[in-house]
Amino acid sequence: MHPFTYTRAAGTREALAAGRLGGRYIAGGTTLVDLMREGVEHPDTVVDISALPLDQVRATERGGLRIGALVTMAEAALHPTVRTLFPVISQALELSASAQLRNMATIGGNIMQRTRCTYFRDITAACNKRDPGTGCAARDGYNRTHAVLGTSAACVATHPSDAAVAFTALGASVHLLGPDGERQLPFADFLLRPGSTPHREHALQIGELITGVELPALPRPLASGYLKVRDRQSYEFALTSAAVALHVRHGVIREAKVAAGGVGTVPWKLPAVEDHLIGERLSAVLWKAAAQKAADGAHPLAHNRFKVELLKRTVERQLRIVGGHV
Repeated sequence: MHPFTYTRAAGTREALAAGRLGGRYIAGGTTLVDLMREGVEHPDTVVDISALPLDQVRATERGGLRIGALVTMAEAALHPTVRTLFPVISQALELSASAQLRNMATIGGNIMQRTRCTYFRDITAACNKRDPGTGCAARDGYNRTHAVLGTSAACVATHPSDAAVAFTALGASVHLLGPDGERQLPFADFLLRPGSTPHREHALQIGELITGVELPALPRPLASGYLKVRDRQSYEFALTSAAVALHVRHGVIREAKVAAGGVGTVPWKLPAVEDHLIGERLSAVLWKAAAQKAADGAHPLAHNRFKVELLKRTVERQLRIVGGHV
């Protein structure tokens, strides 16, 4: 492991000062430590922020919910308000990782985790995300688990977070704090598609710190849920997944929130599916027709063409579950 300096920040000001000098923030450490051991990440300074007061789940003045960046995945999944108002969040978290990891990993760390692409983690392989300009071994290699949406010539790696898919579907925003003050970004603008710069994975500025994720106030009743399709039921990343939230009144869909995971270089919002649902009455025909739009714009690779049909079926199944088996 590359030599590094470890420091524990006693307060926010101290953390931001260290971050501005290039320090990497760490809390649960379930991702960064592994990458450091594998030689993928080699920060000179690691800043422990676990003592910062960012571990609360609270209602917002606008009627939404804010989850602090240092709330653990397990705490967020079990929080009664999260479970009641946004079961899609609880389910996504509970289907992520092992129980031990969920007890350690934080919400901020979860959305910041880096891809599980095997070529990214193999320091002998060409990877533009790890080493810009070296190429993308996955494009012509074994790419069964890679992305079919949002890809570029430079990168086809998927984003691994289940919770991020649910946050994307619900239209969440990320709260940031940096040397220049506070700001807020829509979740869809926080995580970046690879384009020609796959090493730039997020919109954080130097020294900025994630302080929380805010879920907006959404109309009630809101039925929601998360479906994850994977090769095995135990600790495994998604081949495809679907986060769905529907507001239905008098049998008509008034609002629809849908996003997919396991198929995109970032959690993939599905506006064409949403538009097809809004204003329509619940029906099996509707679920199937809407789901057919889930893979619009897909560019499958040699070994993952199956994901196009699997994504449609995953979205259709979850629409049936959340909207009712009609």
